[in-house]
Amino acid sequence: MSMHWPQLPKEISHWPLEKAHGRFSTAYHGDFNRWSQALDSLPPLQIQNIIFGDTVTASGITDQTKLADALQQLRPWRKGPFQIGDVKIDTEWRSDWKWQRIAPHLGNLSGQTILDVGCGNGYFGWRMLGAGASLVIGIDPTLLFCLQHLAIQHYIKDPRNWVLPLKIEEIPITPSFDQVLSMGVIYHRRDPLEHVHQLACLTRPGGGVLLESLVVDAPQPLQPSGRYARMRNVWCIPTVSALHDWLRAAGLTDIKTIDVSTTRTTEQRRTRWMHFDSLEQALNQTDHRQTVEGHPAPCRAVVAARKPSHL
Repeated sequence: MSMHWPQLPKEISHWPLEKAHGRFSTAYHGDFNRWSQALDSLPPLQIQNIIFGDTVTASGITDQTKLADALQQLRPWRKGPFQIGDVKIDTEWRSDWKWQRIAPHLGNLSGQTILDVGCGNGYFGWRMLGAGASLVIGIDPTLLFCLQHLAIQHYIKDPRNWVLPLKIEEIPITPSFDQVLSMGVIYHRRDPLEHVHQLACLTRPGGGVLLESLVVDAPQPLQPSGRYARMRNVWCIPTVSALHDWLRAAGLTDIKTIDVSTTRTTEQRRTRWMHFDSLEQALNQTDHRQTVEGHPAPCRAVVAARKPSHL
C-alpha cells in the first residue's frame, strides 16, 4: 500500500504529517503488512450512491465475496455501521445511536471545521459532513482504525474527512477549529484536566467543545486500581459535576449536560465484525449493574461547552 495524501487543508498544513505518514509501517505495528494487503485486495465498486446516514453507505456493484473477505481482515470494527456495496459492516458499537443523542446539540455545522480527538475509524466524521461540516480532522493513535478509514475512503473518496495516527500531544495547540470533540478518551488520560485544556486551546473563540465520558453517580470520581470493565488504562472515571468543573477550569462557559445514558448490551456488543469480548462479557453475569471487577456498570455522559468569543 502506498500513501498519497490529498492536498492538505490549511488547518493541518503545519502538523507533523511526516510522523503520521511514517506510522503506516511494520515498525509502528507488526500487522501493518497484513492490513495493507487487505486494502490492496479491495475490489472495484461501480458507485451508485453515497449516503452519510445512520449507516454510512457507498452503494454499487462489486465482487461481494472478495469485498467481505478484504474488510474482514481489518477486524475488529468498533465504530459504525457501514455498508459498502451489499456488505454490511455490523460494528461493535451502534454509533448511530450516540450520534442521534449528540447531533441536536452540535448546532448548525454548515461550513464548520471540526476536530474529532480519538475518532476511531472516522464514522462520526461522515455524520458531521452529512450535517453540513466542511472539514473533519480525526486523530487516533490506533493504526488499524486509520486503515479502516482508508478502506472506506477507497470507495467514498471524500478529502473532507481525515483520520491520522497522531496523539493530541503531537499536534500544534492552536485555535483552529469551530468544534472540538473528545468522545471516550478522557478516562484514559492520566491528567484529565490537561486534556480539557488542550481541547479548549484547539477551539476557536466562540467555538464549541463536546466532551463524552464514562461517568459514575457517586460523591467522588472512581479511580480503579486495576481494570475497569476489562479495559486497561482507565485512570479516572469522573462524575458529571467533575466534567463541568474541568470544563470551567479550562475557561469554557455555557456548560450543559446533554445526555446521560447507561450503556446497554444492544448498543455495544460482539458481532462477526468484532469477534472479541464486548460489554456483555465485561459485566457481572448475575448483576448487570456491576462490571466483572465489581465497579458500577458503564454509564456515559455528554457535556457541551463554549469558548468565550473574547478569548
